[in-house]
Amino acid sequence: MPDRWRRQAADSRWGAIRSPIRCLNANRSRIGDNGPMLANPPRAAGAVVFRRAGSGLRILVLRAFGIWDFPKGLLEPGETEFVAAQREVLEETGLTDLDYPFGEGTFKDTLPYSGGKIARFYLAETGTAAIALPGSPELGRPEHDDWRWVSLEEAEDLLPPRLAIVLDWVRGRLAAH
Repeated sequence: MPDRWRRQAADSRWGAIRSPIRCLNANRSRIGDNGPMLANPPRAAGAVVFRRAGSGLRILVLRAFGIWDFPKGLLEPGETEFVAAQREVLEETGLTDLDYPFGEGTFKDTLPYSGGKIARFYLAETGTAAIALPGSPELGRPEHDDWRWVSLEEAEDLLPPRLAIVLDWVRGRLAAH
């Protein structure tokens, strides 16, 4: 577990967060094996977008309301997670040259968060370095206010603890790629 998350666990606001796995196991009797016992928990999908740079692999993080995250969003009716991930990454980043080198069968789900929502992430590669955050027709402005290409280590310092298992998965998959 990264040092930042250890410090947050010691902070009274984050006292319940020890590690994603221990948190899940401690709450399993309350939330069940597959997350909160909701008939239809909200589902989101997105991608961890990476690119190869002179300084090594970089991953894309986006910021909205002061929180860094990967591009993602809720599934639309009848949409698969993979199709939703492709749509959301395009809508939130404008990237059109994405390749999903591991395909739609390789993904990582988050633990339930924010009212039981579960987000599924895929890995997508791009050769594009510059991002132009497109405007959202619903909001009349971009959904995010900033973006960065960061190393995996830098991502640990920016991303919230709920994405720890996704970041660990990314590290493992990209190390073997």
